[in-house]
Amino acid sequence: MSEGKGIMKSLLNKIPLGALVFASLAVQAPSSFGAQQEPKRVLIVTVTTGFRHSSIATAERVLQKLATDSKAFTVVDLVQQPATVVPRKPNAPKPLAPDADENAKKRFEADTKRFEEAMSKWTPEVEAQAKAAQEKFNAELAVNLAKLAPAELEAKKIDGVIFANTTGDLPLPDKEGFIQWIEKGHSLMAMHSASDTFHGFRPYIDLLGGEFAGHGSQASVELNAIDAKHPAATGLPSPWSIAKEEMYHMKSFDRSRVHDILASATVPMDGKPDQGQASHFPVSWVRAQGQGRVFYTSLGHREDVWDDDAAMPNRLNAPEVAQNFQKHILGGIKWALGEVEGSAVPQVTTAQ
Repeated sequence: MSEGKGIMKSLLNKIPLGALVFASLAVQAPSSFGAQQEPKRVLIVTVTTGFRHSSIATAERVLQKLATDSKAFTVVDLVQQPATVVPRKPNAPKPLAPDADENAKKRFEADTKRFEEAMSKWTPEVEAQAKAAQEKFNAELAVNLAKLAPAELEAKKIDGVIFANTTGDLPLPDKEGFIQWIEKGHSLMAMHSASDTFHGFRPYIDLLGGEFAGHGSQASVELNAIDAKHPAATGLPSPWSIAKEEMYHMKSFDRSRVHDILASATVPMDGKPDQGQASHFPVSWVRAQGQGRVFYTSLGHREDVWDDDAAMPNRLNAPEVAQNFQKHILGGIKWALGEVEGSAVPQVTTAQ
């Protein structure tokens, strides 16, 4: 027995000390080497109090698929629109212009007839039902958005929030607290009409870095990668051609406050270039505020920009467009969650 111990001691003496330390650590804590980091925990918000995009359901599905396939993040919950349907009072057609042509007059007559027919059905009983439905909708919405209260976000250990095609003034339980939560080291990832959200709440617009100002008809566009090395642009063609998309015009935008990702030199608005930003039309950017990170892209209006299913009906964009869009947003999400590195330093140092 003593002879066996002597042989073992002799062998150990011949093994380098570093190898012995490594072996010891491997035995004591096998999970400390090669262990994968827990996926970041994310909420997806698709609530709207303004225009509601038909692509929202597609966006929810694609984002959840990206989470599953990439394992970069996990969707803890969806903060969605209440199911309650609120009847809407019919809107009268806009007054006819003095110089309207015959076609416009015919459309106005048809619209007026439809409006009068709809109003004939808008009885006091229907109006009372609409009021009750609105009250129920508001109560349900408050419950859903309570998930964005800072205390709830902390309790659920949420790392970031995705605003996918949100619109309007969302009745968050604590808007200022939500901004502060981002600044403390969390992330906001926002797509398309997230810039058409909280127009009356300046801290959100400042955090996002820009504000929706309008759009023209859907158009074809070529996008340039301003920072091709950024995770939100990695693997994208430059220029990146999109056959049909709704391109946003921005206000409250200052290049010295953002790090540009994608832009276009000119984007048509009803056939005309954007004279206000003719040399630089911002489409996507990132920025840091406090310890928080923000990623925004104005793309994402159409279903065929989100979804790469080649069999999708009425598809106008090739599946490759959606595949590139998915690369774009996944890279932006991973950057905002701090899983990959990329600059947030503005490329322009003075306001433009």
